[in-house]
Amino acid sequence: MEDLVEHHPLPTVREVIALPELRSGAPELLAGSSGLDREVRWAHVFAGGDVAGLLDGGELILTTGAGWPGDERALGQLAEQLTTVGGSGVAAIVLELGRQLTAAPPVFVARCDEAGVPLIVLREEVRFVQITQRVHQRILAAQNEALQARAEVHAMLTELGLNRSPVDYVVEQLAATLDAPVVLAGPSHGVVAFAGLGSDVAEALAPWMGTGGAPTLPPGSEQVAVEARGTRWGTLTALPGPAHAAGRRTVLELGAFALALGRLADAEGDDWLQLGSKRVFETLLGGRYRSDAELATQLEAAGLPLTDRAVLAATVRGTGDFRAHPALERAMIETALRRAVAPEGRVLLAPDTGSGAPADDTGQVLLALISLPTDDPRAASTAGFGVPPLAARLARELDMLVPGPTPAGWRAHLALGAPERRLRQLIASLEQLRAAGRLSPTTEVGRVAVQLAERQPLAHLIRGLAGHPELQHFAEDALGPLIAHDAANGPGHSGDLLRVLAAYLAHPSNRSLAANRARLSRSVFYQRLTLIEELLGVDLADGETIATLTVALLARPA
Repeated sequence: MEDLVEHHPLPTVREVIALPELRSGAPELLAGSSGLDREVRWAHVFAGGDVAGLLDGGELILTTGAGWPGDERALGQLAEQLTTVGGSGVAAIVLELGRQLTAAPPVFVARCDEAGVPLIVLREEVRFVQITQRVHQRILAAQNEALQARAEVHAMLTELGLNRSPVDYVVEQLAATLDAPVVLAGPSHGVVAFAGLGSDVAEALAPWMGTGGAPTLPPGSEQVAVEARGTRWGTLTALPGPAHAAGRRTVLELGAFALALGRLADAEGDDWLQLGSKRVFETLLGGRYRSDAELATQLEAAGLPLTDRAVLAATVRGTGDFRAHPALERAMIETALRRAVAPEGRVLLAPDTGSGAPADDTGQVLLALISLPTDDPRAASTAGFGVPPLAARLARELDMLVPGPTPAGWRAHLALGAPERRLRQLIASLEQLRAAGRLSPTTEVGRVAVQLAERQPLAHLIRGLAGHPELQHFAEDALGPLIAHDAANGPGHSGDLLRVLAAYLAHPSNRSLAANRARLSRSVFYQRLTLIEELLGVDLADGETIATLTVALLARPA
């Protein structure tokens, strides 16, 4: 009951004075007007001078002055006791004048005014039992309302925890219940989920932006830990908002319990760091923001600094046989990339749950946003020749992490966009990489196959437009005879004409190299090229033909 009394609406002295039962006594406020909004925890009829062991503080005292000492010094001690008991004193003193006292003792008036404890005198006789009954009804009603509200919130949030409801949905329900912004942060204070921010995203998330430590919260905020069985997963914060019948902190604690329950029930579920990153990518790619400033706020609150930084979009996936559980492959790639950008860089990673991954890729595609200082070599443009420093660093980290039994053919395929400083360009770069999927690598270093958007602009452009029906029809018309020939069986149908054409178009001026890449002898390779020319009715040495077939091949689904 202590918690409910502390956190929930109780009648104030001002409200008690307005009760009909007390108004009938012609109340007059003599002192302590600054304390009219003090809450009344209980009501006591008091007689005598021994008060220390009977009160806890916050009570409404009803008295006629019977049993009070007669000398000034003892009255002063009694006034001191009443105004300091429990630390803050009683809520108020109601003194009925009459047979015992005809006026309030001056020492009481002075002491109550000094302590801000209202002193009310009644000049007409009242029935104290009616006043205490009405006050207690109001107090118990407030406590019953709090208990009922607490039970309702507890039932709702417990059910959400048992149902393993998504973290962001639980946070949304908390924000709706409290009618205030609610922020869930991980152990490193990066924002995992938030809700109820309305139009004040920048203001609400400001405490979590670029602090590198615990946020400084505005007055009126409540924060609790999300933890269970000695494991702490983060903090749950409610920013300033209206009072709640169950108590704002109580609601927040129940929410933290629901989140912890969900984590315990789903120990194999996504780490909250991944959940926070996933939310950011959904916001960015889904256009769920109202302005670039709002998006920048969310990115920085999630742990991706933007000021005076170059940011690169990237995708990364495993290719080839890893011979281990996909979760291990993903965890190893994530760890290697985080180490590759450390210590100056930051990276947000999340699985691509959209349609950006090509159909023939069995490994999960990871989306990445990488923030580096503008003068960091890893943030330099990738348009030139050579291996990008970031790819080389990733290869070194993978060498230390790849399990020994991993086949030599396994690779981490890293697709890198150009360094960007504007959010719109960054979003376009990420969307372009998703649409392009996995292209032939521009270069390789160690176990990293590198695909660079700046060195393959045509491929990325065509892949980005590949969903348009007109382009699909163009590709089918240009390559239809080869597709049909590859699909047929029987003599002369090797099923590799598209692969041979791709090898040739990659090296149109060096047919020997193209034959080697197609893994065919030169004579067989030349025979295939002659057949392609016959089926399509084209000259493969013609520049326009080369351009047309290159676009058609790029436009086909990978």
